[in-house]
Amino acid sequence: MPLPGGVGVSRLCVYDTVAPDGEVGGTPHLHLCCAEAYVVVAGAGLVQTLTLAGYRETPLRPGAIVWFGPGTIHRLVNHGDLQIVVLMQNSGLPEAGDAVLTLPPEHLTDPATYAAATALPDGGAPGTDLAAAHARRDLAVRGFERLRAAANNGDLAPLRDFHSAAVRLVRPFVDTWRARWLSGALRAATETGRQLDALARGEVAHLADAVVHQFAEPHERGRHGMCGLLDTYPAT
Repeated sequence: MPLPGGVGVSRLCVYDTVAPDGEVGGTPHLHLCCAEAYVVVAGAGLVQTLTLAGYRETPLRPGAIVWFGPGTIHRLVNHGDLQIVVLMQNSGLPEAGDAVLTLPPEHLTDPATYAAATALPDGGAPGTDLAAAHARRDLAVRGFERLRAAANNGDLAPLRDFHSAAVRLVRPFVDTWRARWLSGALRAATETGRQLDALARGEVAHLADAVVHQFAEPHERGRHGMCGLLDTYPAT
């Protein structure tokens, strides 16, 4: 049974190393068909976002929830021990493919070039060298700075070009993503529709199917993610 609504969840400890612009934190990127929410559980920081509506900085403190839709470039900045529970659409697809980093344009020309610039040793498995994760973060920050500077000067053409490049990079994977949506979020929504229909008829049979599910602990701890070290849970 999927998590409620077919969401995915991870616990994130945001990177605590300095990027080329002097900020401490994660890798700027966007998602193309998934929304994402941050539930702040410890520390302090902010999330930098860039959309066609402009650049914004949103403070993060324990108890805050911040969320945003597809197309929002976002970057976590760590002011000290920033820890977040991340909720993701489509059974965690943002950590399973639906993400494009804001690399400079020369790295966005085709999937092979992009993959070479973003690959991590053993896929970012816990215990591997963090240098590659920091290097790709730094490369994405340089691209992000270019997009942000242009947008702040009223020039949205570079951001629109990045959107187009991102779509070209992910198009080969859309059928796989669709299968994940069908078995996760759409399945959960369709099941709710069936339950509503049953209630409208006064039927109670589906209540007999109640079951308690649990993940006693993360499936994996310390995976090298885009924004920090991830404690992950299985996609269901």
